[in-house]
Amino acid sequence: MDAFYASVEQRDDAQLRGKPVIVAWLGKRSVVCAASYEARAFGVHSAMPAIRAERLCPSAIFVAPDFTRYRAVSNSVREIFKRHTDLIEPLSLDEAYLDVTENKMALATATLVARTIREQIRQELSLTASAGVAANKFLAKLASDWRKPDGLFVIQPEEIDRFLLPLPVGRLPGVGKVTGEKLANLGIKTVGDLRRLDFTVLERQFGRYGLRLHGLARGIDDSEVVPDRPTQSISVEDTFEHDVPLAETEPMIRRLVEKLWSASRKESRIARTVVLKLKTSEFKILTRSHTPGSLPSSCEELTEIALRLRERVELSPRQRYRLVGVGLSNFRESEETAAQPDLFPNRRLGRWPK
Repeated sequence: MDAFYASVEQRDDAQLRGKPVIVAWLGKRSVVCAASYEARAFGVHSAMPAIRAERLCPSAIFVAPDFTRYRAVSNSVREIFKRHTDLIEPLSLDEAYLDVTENKMALATATLVARTIREQIRQELSLTASAGVAANKFLAKLASDWRKPDGLFVIQPEEIDRFLLPLPVGRLPGVGKVTGEKLANLGIKTVGDLRRLDFTVLERQFGRYGLRLHGLARGIDDSEVVPDRPTQSISVEDTFEHDVPLAETEPMIRRLVEKLWSASRKESRIARTVVLKLKTSEFKILTRSHTPGSLPSSCEELTEIALRLRERVELSPRQRYRLVGVGLSNFRESEETAAQPDLFPNRRLGRWPK
């Protein structure tokens, strides 16, 4: 979907159409959730600090996010997908992989399926979507970004090298700042450069990821579209308006646990591990986790565990924090969890190892 949250806001409020819209809470620590293409023209993009976005685009209209509404629209988009295939792997509310090797409407090509889906989204939801069509997920993802907004780009098998080799190596998934610098030190700037690099060099420099890079440089990606991937973890976090000492994080932890507990009730599987996350004023991330012998049976019990985890942070009392988060991970099927013995039958919450 194109600038999804901002596009929903513009669709639902005629006064916002054609204007620079930024979906974000106002505040020094807020970040941009989405920006309309009118705002992007000023250099605004998602995950940018809202205060910087305001400086770049003083005329922007800030709209507070409404994730309940965005989720409802996302579900409507998913229903359109389901008319064509059941092999849908969502990445977020606004993006998904579809395997249309066999499609329900018996359309002749994947390109025709993509064109039909985009038209149905436009007609029924008054929104635009961009699509990439290719033989695997890696190439389809690259193609989906190629003609945004409201675009369709197809990479035919015989066109892979012509499309792929000139690309900057930074376009490959997993090639961030650190990996990019390592590749640059090896004289690698484009995918074509990467393809000429011997596999043994890649393996020596990047370990197992070297094998992945070797395949990506050749347009190879064997990963399948996996529908309804089981939940691995859920988490909530928030940034303080001002940096605070650890002792003052309790009210935020309590509010976040309430949200986490509510979200966990919607999961059919059960989480075994509780996680506390903190980010210092120097942007260092700390995590503490615990897998209790018996699962939390109430929001109050989950809150107690999260606060006990906080006691395992042993930095200076003068240390200040900008963000706190709580999460659940290590999900198991409910029957599997029930069958497991109590791992710590005699351990009190206050006696965890550090």
